[in-house]
Amino acid sequence: MPNPGSGEPVLRVRGLRKSYGDKVVLDDVDLDVARHDVICLIGSSGSGKSTLLRCLNLLEVVDDGVIELDGQEISDPRVDVRAVRSRMGMVFQAYNLFPHLTVLDNCTLAPRKVHGRSRRDAEARARELLERFGLADKADAHPDRLSGGQQQRVALVRALCPDPEVLLLDEITAALDPELVGEVLTIVGDLARAGTTMLLATHEMAFAREVATKVCFLDGGRVLEQGPPAEIFAAPREERTRQFLRRVLPA
Repeated sequence: MPNPGSGEPVLRVRGLRKSYGDKVVLDDVDLDVARHDVICLIGSSGSGKSTLLRCLNLLEVVDDGVIELDGQEISDPRVDVRAVRSRMGMVFQAYNLFPHLTVLDNCTLAPRKVHGRSRRDAEARARELLERFGLADKADAHPDRLSGGQQQRVALVRALCPDPEVLLLDEITAALDPELVGEVLTIVGDLARAGTTMLLATHEMAFAREVATKVCFLDGGRVLEQGPPAEIFAAPREERTRQFLRRVLPA
């Protein structure tokens, strides 16, 4: 398990609220993410995990509350959304790769167009990561020539190429065949042990127990309980947490 982060949070969330019509999806969420933290969001489908990640990356407009990135309030409507997103990487359930671009071009597009890196530097970084993730021979392939696990690994490489301050992962194994889940989780585990700051929504409880510095249980749009994985999985304080874990953990 990676060491818990320390110092001032790189991400700070206070009183975050988000509704769709009359349905409250996030209800007064508070959360701190320190550098090198690996925070796993767990909870039933519809508990608000994905919406929280989308709010952090400004893909959703929050109704109330404050989100700070390195002390800067990014939930302010006047903020430069593109500049904020350039500092965070996000990977979704669906790979969202551009089908008409090669793997290498998918991975270098943002560093070149958003971050202003030269093609040479962007390609060098992308090839380094592709090699690290076992994809060096796929650089010139198009996404439709890859397996689901390979496409999700490419999506991870693409998110990492700009060297983001925080990596947000939204149920990235949910759309994979069971035999492909392990190869993606291995990569994420390696990133965690290397000190990558991550916030991930996951249904993989064994993985969360192994890699997380902190586990947050969401229920009804609220962070009902949070703490070290040993505490949450072995001795949860809340009855609702215990009910959820009895359903999802092996007997």
